[in-house]
Amino acid sequence: MNFLIYGSGAIGGYVGGSLALGGHPVAFVARPAQADVLNTRGLTLRLNQTSLVTHSVVAFTSPAEALAHTNPDCIVLALKSFDTPAAIADLPKGVLLNAPPILCLQNGVDNEPALAAAFGAERIIAGTVLTAVSAPAVGEVVIEKNRGVGLFAGHPLSQSVALAFTGAGILTRLYPNAEAMKWTKLLTNIMANATAAICDLPTAAVFDHPGLYCVEVGALREALGVMKAKGLEVVALPRTPTRPLAFALRYLPPRLYQPIFRRAIAGGRGDKKPSFHSDLSVGKTRTEVGYLNGAVARHAVALGLPAPINQRLTEILESIVAGRVPWAEYRGQPGRLIEAVFASP
Repeated sequence: MNFLIYGSGAIGGYVGGSLALGGHPVAFVARPAQADVLNTRGLTLRLNQTSLVTHSVVAFTSPAEALAHTNPDCIVLALKSFDTPAAIADLPKGVLLNAPPILCLQNGVDNEPALAAAFGAERIIAGTVLTAVSAPAVGEVVIEKNRGVGLFAGHPLSQSVALAFTGAGILTRLYPNAEAMKWTKLLTNIMANATAAICDLPTAAVFDHPGLYCVEVGALREALGVMKAKGLEVVALPRTPTRPLAFALRYLPPRLYQPIFRRAIAGGRGDKKPSFHSDLSVGKTRTEVGYLNGAVARHAVALGLPAPINQRLTEILESIVAGRVPWAEYRGQPGRLIEAVFASP
């Protein structure tokens, strides 16, 4: 299959690099500096002590340019959620002409509806990446924890994409309910993400701290409440204990599964910091918190449910990222965050 990967960061590099190494023609849409590296030096995937280099990829600086020179069977969207509106604005010139399906591998639960509104629901394949990856340099992807990918089973191209991914060494599982799959992945995205970033703490330290652990449990239970109201079941994502974790959150006292959460979540990320923590650490001015914790809060409000913990985590992290609140007010001070989260309105 021919793939066009829109985005050359960690997720795009992991998927595109794996497919290229598996023998599939792969093109990227990337920023000019990134495109230059990919075209001249190729893409390197590192797993444990093994490095695999592919020089067969080609990169373009716009979707229109890429679609003018390639004939993809599938466009893979691997951008941050806050880049979706710009991608929608850039894609129609070529997409409406060639009409390849769009596989959305983005975090969050609101990208597929936006893409469906722009291009038609029949053109969109929902997907999610469970493998923990990082991109320490342009053209280099490190696979921290190799788990796999989930894909919506209901599109005519889904089976072919799954076979291509599996043949390229990416464990791939098909799911009949795209929304349940995406909301289950959102649960994993918010675990010890905002708290670790705001307090500048390792993931394990979040679960070791009684107060922060209460914040985590509360935020996850709010998300599960939204899923229940929507009639969505937690699904078993590839090599990820999502269903046992959801069962524990719903039916067991939190103290019983605190050490299990610590091992499963902190250990499951390998050496990779949670995404929000990584963003703050390198001084980025945007994070996806509004599309993860913020999405829980928005959907809860629409359903008439409370989600104050996710709302407060979103507000605090967005204030820090925007420079309205100094990070120093919360770094290494979990008590300050706990007080802010649970303060009366």
